[in-house]
Amino acid sequence: MIHYQLQLHPNGSAFAGYVTRWNLIPDGRPITTRTSDLLPVLYKGIPAILKIAREPEERWGGPLMVWWDGEGAARVLAHEGDALVLERAVGQRSLGEMAQSGHDDEASRIICDVAAKLHTPRPQPAPELIPLTHWFAELEPAALRMGGVLRQALDASRGLLREPQSVGVLHGDLHHGNILDGGMRGWLAIDPKRLLGERAFDFANIFCNPDLETASAPGRLARQATVVALAAGLDRRRLLRWILAYAGLSAAWSMGTSDEDPDLALLIAELAAAELTKS
Repeated sequence: MIHYQLQLHPNGSAFAGYVTRWNLIPDGRPITTRTSDLLPVLYKGIPAILKIAREPEERWGGPLMVWWDGEGAARVLAHEGDALVLERAVGQRSLGEMAQSGHDDEASRIICDVAAKLHTPRPQPAPELIPLTHWFAELEPAALRMGGVLRQALDASRGLLREPQSVGVLHGDLHHGNILDGGMRGWLAIDPKRLLGERAFDFANIFCNPDLETASAPGRLARQATVVALAAGLDRRRLLRWILAYAGLSAAWSMGTSDEDPDLALLIAELAAAELTKS
């Protein structure tokens, strides 16, 4: 097995302190994402990932991963401040590839199974959570400025947030890329956003993923709305309203940045709005 030196990564010094503290053995090339620095390691012989969060949204997720304690999520092996050592998903399967290769229904059902584990109440108090209403505050100015389907999304979100159902701890970013194959451990969620809100919200991002071609395929949204509603025990029409609301919010976020394209989210919002007129 090849062990890589920390100086391969510009933030190697940041890794070094945790590597020493937790007796980690580097086990792969460091990775930089938009929000975190990652280093494959061995922790007491266990394949793991050392993750150092650089953005607040990633820091918020750490305590929730600890709280889940490996039930439906990657197990936290060590943690301190902005750093986590997570068990590494060693399986070779990919929900994104599954959805792209004719097994979309199966991928959606797996996501629903993982969500059910994450949504199961725990006896211990949950960490501090972010109310879902805070997230949706960013939709209103964009909707009032742009109108159209964003206004429809705003109206849907207002109704849903005014009278929420089945409120609990949410992952907040549950989709094909954030659920990994843990081999014998099953499918494991990563990268939560630590939200508090209606359970149905956690399924909305399935419909904007795993890619443009799959998400925009004719009839895909309608079919997966039925699959997800049945698998998760949701009212299909209410789920469609959450898809519309979430896709509108996602588009509003993208419009507020210079490096993200809102077109997919806008399309999903349009498709959800159209499906709502049929149901």
